[in-house]
Amino acid sequence: MTTPDLPEPTERTEAEVRLNRLDRRREKIRAEIQQNREGGHRIPTWVLAVVLVLFVAGWAYLILRA
Repeated sequence: MTTPDLPEPTERTEAEVRLNRLDRRREKIRAEIQQNREGGHRIPTWVLAVVLVLFVAGWAYLILRA
């Protein structure tokens, strides 16, 4: 059953589908970058850096003492 007022939907080519998919992916990446630039991180970067340094130092200590 079709309605006379609405035109038939046109078939999309594979190239159009890929282009739309790329556009959506680019927009998603842009939004994520913008969100990261705004900050509001739950764990400050310096805390993550300290944890990383402690982890590497502990690992090095275990290797050197073995």
